[in-house]
Amino acid sequence: MPQYDAIILGAGAAGLMCAAIAGQRGRRVLLLDHASDVGKKILISGGGRCNFTNIHTAPDRYLSANPHFAKSALRRYTAQDFLDLVERHHIAWHEKTLGQLFCDGSARQIVDMLLDECARGQVEIRTGRSIGEVTHADGRFRVGKDEAPALVIATGGTSIPKMGATGFAYDFARRFGLKVVEPRPALVPLTLPPDQALFRELSGVSTNVVARAGKAAFPEAALFTHRGLSGPAILQVSSYWRHGEPIHIDFLPARTPGWLVETKRTRPRTTLRKALADTLPDRLAETLAEQLGLIAELANLADRKLDDAERRLAAWPFLPNGSEGFAKAEVTIGGISTADLSSQTMEARKVPGLYAIGEAVDVTGWLGGYNFQWAWASGWAAAQAL
Repeated sequence: MPQYDAIILGAGAAGLMCAAIAGQRGRRVLLLDHASDVGKKILISGGGRCNFTNIHTAPDRYLSANPHFAKSALRRYTAQDFLDLVERHHIAWHEKTLGQLFCDGSARQIVDMLLDECARGQVEIRTGRSIGEVTHADGRFRVGKDEAPALVIATGGTSIPKMGATGFAYDFARRFGLKVVEPRPALVPLTLPPDQALFRELSGVSTNVVARAGKAAFPEAALFTHRGLSGPAILQVSSYWRHGEPIHIDFLPARTPGWLVETKRTRPRTTLRKALADTLPDRLAETLAEQLGLIAELANLADRKLDDAERRLAAWPFLPNGSEGFAKAEVTIGGISTADLSSQTMEARKVPGLYAIGEAVDVTGWLGGYNFQWAWASGWAAAQAL
């Protein structure tokens, strides 16, 4: 019967990283995935260029029932560590906005790099076959005919099921007595109800805003869609939004208080729609002016009404009726409870030899490379303990 030091289930970002590092530490590693190819999510990320990390990575940019859990792994394997690996493989990269690092070429370069690292560690990779039954007895895990004293769950969350994502990690964890924090879609477009259909008619219009959900606020672009709201700012707040709660949009974050009254004094004959169109797309400016019911020239509007319009434009409420779900979610919030895992090693406290890493765990990053950095860091942390 084949013998390994560790069997890793899932050949995504976290699984590939963990396998490569453990293999290079002299461990005999078997990496299994039901998909036909490794790293499928890596390949589609960042528009095919892979937003592989973020230079502003910090624990406060991750959501978890235990906000302290990610600190250890993120401190020990940093964005610079992964960037050093990228540069050792001579992969050209560039920084976009907000610290996001992308390949100049193709996301395939990141997958090939990880496969090269696995080859250096003599990792055995098997793809395109069902994982099958997993049993545990006498301190050893058996997967089919293969067995090892260590098993790593790296099968991800339930986002993007068309890529083969399933709830395997959660079912498996529960089988071994680990708690699971309710999984829900994150970094996902939000949908609007029929009474806000007017905004859905702005489909395709995008503008820079500050979007807020609770105490979280993100200054990026929002996009109106035929179903509701999307764009980076909306995807970010979707991770903090809960059903039944509103989100608020500041359509003019660069404007200082009193700007409308000042515009009235300098351009009394202009209308609110024209004043808004100085900054916003025409269709959006028109819709907002109509919704505010202020069609007259500014000279004919009381300062009080203009101040009220400013306040509404700075915190425009939307009450989403849902999201576009796991099918459109970039990641999953929730997952295997960090209360049952060691933050140093990712090992299950109650089941020695069982580890969980990456998106399968209840740690979810912001948009912009943070979730890949968690995959690299958690995979590296587990590999140190295998």
